[in-house]
Amino acid sequence: MISRRTFAALLTSVALAPTLALAQDAPAPFDKPGEVNIALVRYLSTGDFFQAYLSGVEKQAAALGVNLQVFDSRQDAALQADMVDQAIALGVDGIIIQHGLTESMKEAAQRAVDAGIKVVAFDVNVENPAIPQIEQSDRDLARLALEAAIADNGNSWVAGYVYVPGIAPLDRRDETWKKVKADNPGINEVAMFGTLDNPIANSVANQARSVLSANPNIQVMFAPYDEFAKGVKIAVDEAGMSGQVSIYSADISTADIALMREPGSSWKATAATNPAVVGEVSVRALAMLLAGEDPGAQVIVPPTLITQKMLNDLDIKNMEELGAKLPAFAHADVAMTPWMKLPPR
Repeated sequence: MISRRTFAALLTSVALAPTLALAQDAPAPFDKPGEVNIALVRYLSTGDFFQAYLSGVEKQAAALGVNLQVFDSRQDAALQADMVDQAIALGVDGIIIQHGLTESMKEAAQRAVDAGIKVVAFDVNVENPAIPQIEQSDRDLARLALEAAIADNGNSWVAGYVYVPGIAPLDRRDETWKKVKADNPGINEVAMFGTLDNPIANSVANQARSVLSANPNIQVMFAPYDEFAKGVKIAVDEAGMSGQVSIYSADISTADIALMREPGSSWKATAATNPAVVGEVSVRALAMLLAGEDPGAQVIVPPTLITQKMLNDLDIKNMEELGAKLPAFAHADVAMTPWMKLPPR
């Protein structure tokens, strides 16, 4: 006859069995996640987009139970390459390279691969087939914003354009801008300007003041990065031209929503992915590599068009409400596997 103590022990083992089975479902090295170390090496960090991206990286890393170390080069290309080397020296298992310049990151990324470290790159082309590229579908971001501009203004208008070459996402958005101009010869670009000097919005505003003064006939500003759009809006507001100039951008944050919803705001639409979700996807893609799985050469997070009218009609005041009222914005079913734990929603 089984004793009460033995019977109780059997019941306990049966009750624990499902839990143990679930824990064993995670492949190595995630069966011991506390021993997994990853690094995020950042080039750009100024602005709400990058803070939200970092938050997503942190939350997904925490959900997986891995250790995360963040390196922030603050737009110093040489320092970012050095920080990749620091991460290699620390013996991390995986590295996320976030933005940067191809010429400075290509060799650094290769050194990490040569050291046996798994690497993914977000919005920087390191020209390495071993490194998956995390993208926001930048061409679609630009396309959606420009389709909104044409829907609102027709296909014949005077344009200003904010652009800094050499940054992968901006270069991809520039490809779409060039195509839209070619397809719509009535669009007349009279000024191109831009800077990534910190603080970016204020630096762009300084440039935009001069551009608007020299070109008071500008009707549309295409500023395909929200810090660019903020800077343009500062200059447009100061010039008293908010009723004349319409701004179309990419990316979004709570601060952007407030600016778009100001009475008479010139900021009409933006195309965006949720930067926190992109951060989560970056970690998940890296986790798949570490587990011996293939996230694909390109891991693309689809964007959403967000208009001033939509924000007002749905009374959306912040990113949380945007995700709640536009569910497609709150999560991307990208770089997912059955064993992957997600952050709490």
